[in-house]
Amino acid sequence: MLTTNQTSQGTITAVAANFLYSLLFLFSLLLQPLSGTQVASWRVLTMFFSLVLLVSILKQWQHIFDYLKTLKNAKEWFLFILPTPILGAQIWIFMWAPVNGLGLEVTLGYFLYPMIMIVVGRFFYNEDMSLLQWAAIVCAGLGIAYDIFEYGAISWATLFVCLGYPPYYLLRRYLAVPPITGLISDLVLLLPVVLVALYMNGGFEVAITNHKLWYLLPLLGIISTAAMSLTMIASQKLPVSLFGTLCYLEPIFLFVFSIAILDRNLHDGGSMLMYSMIFVALLIMIADSALGYLGRKRDDRLHGYNEPQVGSFPPRRRLENRRIKGVLAAHRFRQIKKYQQKIDKMTRKIEVLHAK
Repeated sequence: MLTTNQTSQGTITAVAANFLYSLLFLFSLLLQPLSGTQVASWRVLTMFFSLVLLVSILKQWQHIFDYLKTLKNAKEWFLFILPTPILGAQIWIFMWAPVNGLGLEVTLGYFLYPMIMIVVGRFFYNEDMSLLQWAAIVCAGLGIAYDIFEYGAISWATLFVCLGYPPYYLLRRYLAVPPITGLISDLVLLLPVVLVALYMNGGFEVAITNHKLWYLLPLLGIISTAAMSLTMIASQKLPVSLFGTLCYLEPIFLFVFSIAILDRNLHDGGSMLMYSMIFVALLIMIADSALGYLGRKRDDRLHGYNEPQVGSFPPRRRLENRRIKGVLAAHRFRQIKKYQQKIDKMTRKIEVLHAK
């Protein structure tokens, strides 16, 4: 049973994780004279080593290898690799934008991203949308429409973020890729690219000749590891809806950092009307998530069970029912394969006996 103490711990952990993720947004400033592209390359490198360490501590390598064995043909491998450039581009703009005057525009993209995902869920998966969700979408849409009508455009960086992530998650969901498996696979594929980029644009030389980078770059990896670890802990302690609601904290932190630390003016990213409409939409989304959580908590209490938790690796029951021919339960993969070999061996013996 989910206790109040667990929920409190999970909430604090989720807030800390979102704050640390937002803190990474400022590392492009701290790591100067590295350029934004160089910082993005170093982040991929440090994230890779951080995630390798995390997966090793959690002893989850077998889960990753077992999933990869389920990719049976060239089409599945192509669809598995296809999202990697999208994630690479998103990491790049996240680290590049703050030092190139587009931090606020990227923040707006993160505000709009959850709403875009709701629309994607509605039209791609026929998921139901509540009245409050429709109101939030309409409210944000009116704000964006006003800016397009008034100024003729909306920042490309905003569109890059809010429209870039949905294809990534659609492709990952199509193959039912576990989050950690997908992320570490992406980083492995991006590793040669960032190593070549750092070599070609002088990223290694800058890091070697600037002593402050000797501790800031490892700190980048440490914060990445801490943020990922706290997210995993929070996902295990919190119900799905509450965990999703707390994820809205990251764009709020990014917005505060853009105004207070990056010295961006609100009018640089759009009109006050657009900001107001998007903030109202965000508040509506948070209210909808909170009401949904409270309603499910009340129903669960009446029925005597708790809302399912978000797991970093798919639980047994969910995996056993998904993609029977492709995605096998990681912890049962070896056992199923062993039984299949025994069945094949017995079948061959029966065929031999029939032949005689």
